[in-house]
Amino acid sequence: MRSAGSGVFSFVLLGGLAWWGAGLPTTAAPPDSPVRSYYVYVCAESDDEVALVRYGPGGAEVVKTIRVGSYPNEIEGPHGIEVDPDGRHWYVSIAHGLPFGSVHKYETGTDLWVGDVTLGLFPATLDVSPATGLLYAVNFNLHGGMEPSSISAVEVETMTEVARIDTGVMPHGSRLSRDGRRHYSVNMMSGDLVELDALGFEIARRLPLGAGVQPTWVTTPTAAGIAYVTGNNVARVFEVDLGAWRILRTFETGAGPYNLDVTSDGSTLVATYKNGDAVGFWDLASGRERARMTTSRTIPHGVVVTPDGEYAFVTLEGVGGEPGTVEVYHVPTAERVDTVDVGKQAGGIAFWKTEG
Repeated sequence: MRSAGSGVFSFVLLGGLAWWGAGLPTTAAPPDSPVRSYYVYVCAESDDEVALVRYGPGGAEVVKTIRVGSYPNEIEGPHGIEVDPDGRHWYVSIAHGLPFGSVHKYETGTDLWVGDVTLGLFPATLDVSPATGLLYAVNFNLHGGMEPSSISAVEVETMTEVARIDTGVMPHGSRLSRDGRRHYSVNMMSGDLVELDALGFEIARRLPLGAGVQPTWVTTPTAAGIAYVTGNNVARVFEVDLGAWRILRTFETGAGPYNLDVTSDGSTLVATYKNGDAVGFWDLASGRERARMTTSRTIPHGVVVTPDGEYAFVTLEGVGGEPGTVEVYHVPTAERVDTVDVGKQAGGIAFWKTEG
């Protein structure tokens, strides 16, 4: 296993241009404004809200705010969010409950509530299979002792849990393969990557990531069958060949890599550094971090890259009474092009659509 680090690369802003590597500037400046509009849904975990955010020719704005949860007098904690493959519905995990959490279903566009299902303790990230239409959510189980938890499979037409599969301790980041037949998740306190047969509801393989490693996220596999996994407490990202089921490269990152996303062409990895108040942009051909940007507010959390690879949306939790924030970065130049405030403790984020 070989290591690719960022130590030989420095990054500064000079005259509005991004510089890195051997001192070469970026090949193009970010556009003054996009010609299309991009829409994302964003969870505000401490305000029990989901914001619909648009970034377009007029800049970034909150289009609307949707109240979520079942108990108006309680903070229930919307945590994970995803839009289904056909773009007609979005789903949000409500982490807290009495005692169990839940997943709620809404229509896109109208943002009307459709239904919900009770799952396990602290449902976290989720994804919807294009092959079966089933939703898969990990039950993080933040409460009580360190004991193995589970992955729930939900039939979304009736919002019924059809299977619950035992996994490791504190499962968190989770994503489906492109064909929806395999589900990948990481166990934060078991220190492994888990492959689930999404059709047979059985764990197929486990990949240990190293003694003491606490992973928090795994990306959707690339077209080449590569996934990226965070080692949150060891400041590393692991590149995993899913076919060979082995780690190919290890990237030394900023402090606390938490969430990741990859451009659709597989060229760039974008990482949030939760303990470092920064966002990293990695060139995957060379395995080197080409830029690292300090965030405008503390505690970066989620990230999603637009399908065209032009922009990355990053959520910032903030602290105390601060609002949450959504930052927009131009991926080719790694320049922050806009920000907009949302509810407190902005976290989970999902791409909805492009217009124009």
